[in-house]
Amino acid sequence: MTPVITLLTDYGLEDGYVGACHGVIAGIAPAVRIIDVCHLVPAGDVRKGAAILAQTIPYLPAGVHLGVVDPGAGGARRAVAVEAGGRVFVGPDNGLLSWAVRACGGARAAYQITDDELFLKPVAPTFHGRDVFAPVAAHLCAGRKPADLGPELPLDRLVSLPTPTSLLREGSVEGEVVSVDRFGNTQLSIALGDLTALGVRVGDTLGVWLGRRQLSMPFRETFAAVPPGELVAFTDSAGLIAIAVNSGDAAQRLGLPPGAHVRLAPTG
Repeated sequence: MTPVITLLTDYGLEDGYVGACHGVIAGIAPAVRIIDVCHLVPAGDVRKGAAILAQTIPYLPAGVHLGVVDPGAGGARRAVAVEAGGRVFVGPDNGLLSWAVRACGGARAAYQITDDELFLKPVAPTFHGRDVFAPVAAHLCAGRKPADLGPELPLDRLVSLPTPTSLLREGSVEGEVVSVDRFGNTQLSIALGDLTALGVRVGDTLGVWLGRRQLSMPFRETFAAVPPGELVAFTDSAGLIAIAVNSGDAAQRLGLPPGAHVRLAPTG
């Protein structure tokens, strides 16, 4: 296993939770390189964490990918290790890992993490990131095999979040808000190819339907192509269409939370 652990959590940066996980990993596998993907996932927001991990995974080296956004800590949810695309994903079986696993070609094998000889003792029911997941990830980098962690799981028993989709029909494309970033930019499940199929090009104007509301906005290469305070649609770094306000917050202005339905169509 490549001696790299990537770490994504909702622990924030105000407390010592992330540092504790780093310390546990260093104590078991001091040569491991840790890459912090994000620790500012909104508390308990599994969907947001899944989106960040899936969209970041193409740029991360193969290794162990540790994700802990775990509102079910201490409950009945399983701890799992999932092999996919030459990588191992470690975390709670609550859907957090599912989009990234799919982005790596789908799960090849999965194991329930039950070997408590690998855990820190005592295990705090509310801090499995430190006491279960971090040591397991470190042991994997130190030579343990995923199959050593516990019983193999049927792949169809893994919890998977529904994949955001887009639908082309009647001269328009329908999708949903996948996530909202810290700038208020709203990323849609609609890809650039969907707009291209409708004949939309950069420089055109889009009709945008948000529930019963209808708006028009320019489709440009970047949010900076419109004056400050103006709405704009553009293709983001993941190849998906996003709606933004130059120097503003589109999600707040438009009332677009994750999951909100959006329809786009060319005008004219």
